[in-house]
Amino acid sequence: MRKSRQALIAATGYALQAYQRSTQAFDDAVGRAIGLNPTDLRCLDWLADGPKTAGELSAGTGLSSAATTTLIDRLERKGLVQRVRDSGDRRKVLVEMTPDGAARVGPFYSRLVEEGNALFKDITDAELERMRDWLKAARELTDRHRARISAEGPAARPSRGDVGLSDAGRPAQSSRSH
Repeated sequence: MRKSRQALIAATGYALQAYQRSTQAFDDAVGRAIGLNPTDLRCLDWLADGPKTAGELSAGTGLSSAATTTLIDRLERKGLVQRVRDSGDRRKVLVEMTPDGAARVGPFYSRLVEEGNALFKDITDAELERMRDWLKAARELTDRHRARISAEGPAARPSRGDVGLSDAGRPAQSSRSH
Protein backbone atom coordinates (compact mmCIF):
# COMPACT_ATOMS: atom_id res chain seq x y z
CA MET A 1 0.00 0.00 0.00
CA ARG A 2 1.42 3.37 -1.03
CA LYS A 3 1.49 6.15 1.53
CA SER A 4 0.01 9.50 0.66
CA ARG A 5 2.49 12.26 -0.09
CA GLN A 6 1.49 14.07 3.11
CA ALA A 7 2.09 10.91 5.17
CA LEU A 8 5.48 10.44 3.49
CA ILE A 9 6.41 14.08 4.18
CA ALA A 10 5.36 13.63 7.84
CA ALA A 11 7.34 10.38 8.17
CA THR A 12 10.38 12.08 6.63
CA GLY A 13 9.99 14.98 9.06
CA TYR A 14 9.86 12.59 12.02
CA ALA A 15 12.95 10.77 10.71
CA LEU A 16 14.77 14.10 10.36
CA GLN A 17 13.74 15.10 13.88
CA ALA A 18 15.02 11.76 15.22
CA TYR A 19 18.30 12.30 13.32
CA GLN A 20 18.65 15.79 14.83
CA ARG A 21 18.13 14.39 18.34
CA SER A 22 20.65 11.61 17.67
CA THR A 23 23.20 14.13 16.40
CA GLN A 24 22.67 16.33 19.45
CA ALA A 25 23.06 13.32 21.76
CA PHE A 26 26.27 12.33 19.93
CA ASP A 27 27.65 15.87 20.25
CA ASP A 28 26.74 15.87 23.95
CA ALA A 29 28.61 12.57 24.42
CA VAL A 30 31.67 13.98 22.63
CA GLY A 31 31.54 17.08 24.81
CA ARG A 32 31.37 15.01 28.00
CA ALA A 33 34.24 12.80 26.80
CA ILE A 34 36.56 15.78 26.33
CA GLY A 35 35.19 17.98 29.11
CA LEU A 36 33.39 20.62 27.03
CA ASN A 37 29.92 22.02 27.41
CA PRO A 38 27.61 22.08 24.35
CA THR A 39 28.32 25.76 23.58
CA ASP A 40 32.10 25.21 23.64
CA LEU A 41 31.78 22.23 21.33
CA ARG A 42 29.44 24.14 18.99
CA CYS A 43 32.06 26.88 18.73
CA LEU A 44 34.70 24.33 17.74
CA ASP A 45 32.27 22.96 15.15
CA TRP A 46 31.95 26.45 13.64
CA LEU A 47 35.76 26.57 13.43
CA ALA A 48 36.15 23.12 11.85
CA ASP A 49 36.07 24.58 8.33
CA GLY A 50 38.42 27.45 9.06
CA PRO A 51 39.00 30.60 11.11
CA LYS A 52 36.11 32.95 11.92
CA THR A 53 35.80 36.40 13.40
CA ALA A 54 34.29 36.76 16.85
CA GLY A 55 31.27 38.34 15.16
CA GLU A 56 30.79 35.30 12.94
CA LEU A 57 31.02 33.03 15.98
CA SER A 58 28.54 35.22 17.83
CA ALA A 59 26.07 35.01 14.95
CA GLY A 60 26.60 31.27 14.57
CA THR A 61 26.23 30.39 18.22
CA GLY A 62 23.56 32.97 19.01
CA LEU A 63 25.62 34.38 21.87
CA SER A 64 26.04 38.07 22.67
CA SER A 65 29.37 39.72 21.90
CA ALA A 66 30.38 39.63 25.56
CA ALA A 67 29.42 35.96 25.95
CA THR A 68 31.31 35.12 22.74
CA THR A 69 34.44 36.83 24.08
CA THR A 70 34.12 34.81 27.30
CA LEU A 71 33.67 31.64 25.24
CA ILE A 72 36.77 32.36 23.14
CA ASP A 73 38.80 33.20 26.25
CA ARG A 74 37.74 29.93 27.91
CA LEU A 75 38.63 27.83 24.83
CA GLU A 76 41.91 29.72 24.43
CA ARG A 77 42.88 28.96 28.05
CA LYS A 78 42.20 25.27 27.33
CA GLY A 79 44.51 25.44 24.29
CA LEU A 80 41.70 24.59 21.85
CA VAL A 81 41.57 27.89 19.93
CA GLN A 82 43.84 30.83 19.29
CA ARG A 83 43.40 34.38 18.09
CA VAL A 84 45.37 35.23 14.94
CA ARG A 85 45.67 38.27 12.71
CA ASP A 86 43.94 38.01 9.34
CA SER A 87 46.67 37.81 6.71
CA GLY A 88 44.55 39.87 4.29
CA ASP A 89 43.63 42.58 6.80
CA ARG A 90 46.00 42.87 9.75
CA ARG A 91 43.40 44.95 11.65
CA LYS A 92 41.07 41.94 11.79
CA VAL A 93 41.45 39.22 14.41
CA LEU A 94 40.32 35.69 13.63
CA VAL A 95 39.75 32.75 15.91
CA GLU A 96 41.01 29.38 14.75
CA MET A 97 41.09 25.91 16.19
CA THR A 98 44.55 24.90 17.34
CA PRO A 99 46.16 21.62 16.25
CA ASP A 100 45.53 20.37 19.81
CA GLY A 101 41.85 21.29 19.51
CA ALA A 102 41.56 19.43 16.22
CA ALA A 103 43.43 16.45 17.68
CA ARG A 104 41.10 16.28 20.69
CA VAL A 105 37.82 16.61 18.75
CA GLY A 106 38.64 15.18 15.33
CA PRO A 107 38.90 11.48 16.13
CA PHE A 108 35.33 11.33 17.46
CA TYR A 109 33.93 12.74 14.24
CA SER A 110 36.35 11.16 11.75
CA ARG A 111 35.25 7.67 12.76
CA LEU A 112 31.62 8.69 12.30
CA VAL A 113 32.38 10.22 8.89
CA GLU A 114 34.36 7.20 7.71
CA GLU A 115 31.58 4.79 8.65
CA GLY A 116 28.90 7.18 7.39
CA ASN A 117 30.44 7.35 3.92
CA ALA A 118 29.16 3.82 3.32
CA LEU A 119 25.61 5.16 3.56
CA PHE A 120 26.16 6.99 0.26
CA LYS A 121 27.32 4.00 -1.80
CA ASP A 122 23.91 3.28 -3.37
CA ILE A 123 22.96 6.94 -3.90
CA THR A 124 23.53 8.39 -7.37
CA ASP A 125 25.37 11.65 -7.95
CA ALA A 126 22.10 13.26 -9.05
CA GLU A 127 20.41 12.12 -5.84
CA LEU A 128 23.32 13.47 -3.81
CA GLU A 129 23.02 16.82 -5.55
CA ARG A 130 19.28 16.95 -4.79
CA MET A 131 19.94 15.95 -1.18
CA ARG A 132 22.64 18.64 -0.85
CA ASP A 133 20.34 21.27 -2.36
CA TRP A 134 17.45 20.26 -0.09
CA LEU A 135 19.67 20.37 3.00
CA LYS A 136 20.96 23.80 2.00
CA ALA A 137 17.40 25.09 1.54
CA ALA A 138 16.32 23.55 4.86
CA ARG A 139 19.28 25.18 6.64
CA GLU A 140 18.47 28.54 5.06
CA LEU A 141 14.83 28.19 6.19
CA THR A 142 15.93 27.37 9.73
CA ASP A 143 18.42 30.26 9.77
CA ARG A 144 15.69 32.70 8.64
CA HIS A 145 13.37 31.56 11.41
CA ARG A 146 16.16 31.66 14.00
CA ALA A 147 16.90 35.25 12.95
CA ARG A 148 13.19 36.10 13.16
CA ILE A 149 12.89 34.67 16.67
CA SER A 150 16.05 36.49 17.78
CA ALA A 151 14.74 39.77 16.35
CA GLU A 152 11.32 39.37 17.98
CA GLY A 153 12.79 38.46 21.37
CA PRO A 154 10.27 37.54 24.04
CA ALA A 155 7.41 38.47 21.68
CA ALA A 156 8.29 35.37 19.64
CA ARG A 157 7.28 33.05 22.47
CA PRO A 158 3.93 31.38 21.88
CA SER A 159 1.38 32.16 24.55
CA ARG A 160 -0.24 29.40 26.56
CA GLY A 161 -3.09 27.80 24.70
CA ASP A 162 -1.55 28.38 21.28
CA VAL A 163 -1.17 25.45 18.97
CA GLY A 164 1.69 23.32 20.26
CA LEU A 165 2.89 19.77 19.88
CA SER A 166 1.10 16.73 21.21
CA ASP A 167 2.98 13.98 23.01
CA ALA A 168 3.37 12.28 19.63
CA GLY A 169 5.06 15.36 18.16
CA ARG A 170 2.08 16.25 15.96
CA PRO A 171 0.36 19.65 16.07
CA ALA A 172 -2.24 19.71 18.82
CA GLN A 173 -5.13 22.13 19.13
CA SER A 174 -5.45 24.03 22.37
CA SER A 175 -8.43 23.27 24.55
CA ARG A 176 -9.73 26.78 23.86
CA SER A 177 -10.28 25.98 20.18
CA HIS A 178 -12.56 22.99 20.82
